Amino acid sequence: MEEKSILVLYGSQTGTAEEVAERIWREGKRRQFCIRVKAMDDYDKARLIHERTVIFVAATTGQGDEPDNMKAFWKFLLRKNLPRNSLSGVNFAVLGLGDSSYQKFNFVAKRLSRRLLQLGGNPLQDLGLADDQHDLGPDAVVDPWLKRLWDLLLRIYPLPNGLEIISDTILPEPRYKIDFIDEDEEVYSDYIIGSNVCRAPLISNERVTSADHFQDVRLVKFNVEGLELSYNPGDVLMVQPSNLPRMVKEFMAFLKLDPNQKFCVSSADPGVALPKLPRPCTVRYLVENYLDISRVPKRFFFELLSFFADSELEKEKLKEFCSSEGQEDLYSYCYRPRRTTLEVMQDFPGASQNVPFSYLFDLIGPIQARAFSIASSPSAHPGEIHLLVAVVEYKTKLHKPRQGLCSTWLASLQPEKEAVRVPLWVKGGTIALPRHDDEIPLVMIGPGTGCAPFRSFIAERTNQGVKSKKPLHYNFIAHFLVADSLDNFLFFGCRSKDKDFFFADEWLPMVKSQSLQLYAAFSRDQENKVYVQDRLLEQAPLVWTMISEKQAYLYIAGNSKQMPTDVRNALKTVCAKWGNMSEEESDDYLKKLEQKKRFHMETWS
Repeated sequence: MEEKSILVLYGSQTGTAEEVAERIWREGKRRQFCIRVKAMDDYDKARLIHERTVIFVAATTGQGDEPDNMKAFWKFLLRKNLPRNSLSGVNFAVLGLGDSSYQKFNFVAKRLSRRLLQLGGNPLQDLGLADDQHDLGPDAVVDPWLKRLWDLLLRIYPLPNGLEIISDTILPEPRYKIDFIDEDEEVYSDYIIGSNVCRAPLISNERVTSADHFQDVRLVKFNVEGLELSYNPGDVLMVQPSNLPRMVKEFMAFLKLDPNQKFCVSSADPGVALPKLPRPCTVRYLVENYLDISRVPKRFFFELLSFFADSELEKEKLKEFCSSEGQEDLYSYCYRPRRTTLEVMQDFPGASQNVPFSYLFDLIGPIQARAFSIASSPSAHPGEIHLLVAVVEYKTKLHKPRQGLCSTWLASLQPEKEAVRVPLWVKGGTIALPRHDDEIPLVMIGPGTGCAPFRSFIAERTNQGVKSKKPLHYNFIAHFLVADSLDNFLFFGCRSKDKDFFFADEWLPMVKSQSLQLYAAFSRDQENKVYVQDRLLEQAPLVWTMISEKQAYLYIAGNSKQMPTDVRNALKTVCAKWGNMSEEESDDYLKKLEQKKRFHMETWS
């Protein structure tokens, strides 16, 4: 019998793919497989040709980009000198995690699957394409895909005599062993995230929407002078948030935890990496900085919690939520109203208050860093990084409004009252200024907070003296004399000129000084709603001239739901009418601009 060894490699940006990989690890252990889990970039790539069975879990980020922790692995796979049969001994399966509201849905998993085939890999089953937009979330695809995979693998590697699948009615061992420490040993002050993490002081946290506007949007400024941190326009700032103090206090009181108790974590299985925590760590530090108690729990949460229920009623309900028949009820109870982990635990006290401390790591995932487009310019704002942050808050059927963890946490920080230092680091974004040519025109479309990276672009180019020398004409939208053909064209949209016109005090003087041509769409300031795509169509001859004759770069940034599709359709209309193209030809034209790196999108849900 061949060794029942399986390698699970994941590429994860926000933690979802990592969670699925850990689920595969748990299910593999129950089926008596020797199973290892690693991020793709943590794996020794040279050993891939020696693996027998590999399961890949790959998320797609941005506009078809691979996650940060698989970039090196993917670059290795793309090497042209790899033999076409180099993976002929490897059986593989690829599960993609994506969001169908994005144009390049599950693009990374599709490319990865094709490349593994090109290198001679043997597919165990069809590519799985999970969709975050499904009512039941990614599990709607993940569940049946994994069931088919396990059935196949157990036919390839039958259980030896004397062994059987460990029943899912048996409580699995915790991933980590916890040793409590009584002696007075100092706890490190820094949350260990990575070597590239800086702790930056907060300069200011200013609301930039009017007080009577429904949306609280903040301009958050960090002091990065003297820190080993640099960035380019278009880069993204990763921010590692903490739980809100109110929730931390509520969680510890509910579970009767001693916030000052110290402990160390060790691995109970060599196939699982240790959590990134100080050694030793306090319970307070764990709850404040690691356990994501405000997230909406996944299905395994209910499965594991059911083992600790001392009430038959609670146990029965928790098990129902784990069953295929109970998925609609789970959606109505948890996913639709966006009920948090803490709220679910409070709804099931007979189970939650019996959970051993070591199982908290299995029950509750770690807080993931959040990505924000940088809204400042390295040359115009030296020693600083700015973010434009919309504070997420919305209502469901639950009494308490739902809040975004990171945006609410950032908005709560008060630099004038406390010495605030925020863990953060920079990573490359999906958009960037044209290289080596500051004279290339930019057509930027950024409604709402989507204008953030374009503030960086405009400030950088203006600070470098990039402006037009063309004759002036009157802009009826901005109400200023402007040049016929400026280098920087911004199509900005918001609800009202007086309520959420971000950076107007910066941009309107630039219009006067001929360094910016601005087309603003204030959707609620008149009876008929006007959006950025309407402004694009109004300026169709100008937009077409910039694209076709002046070799302009096109950029779209903002919410991923409907805006990118509407804007792209408007651009297709511009190309069709003024370029004398069919609809299909105009779509191909935009695709070619993308291939030439002249059309970029950075969107988020």
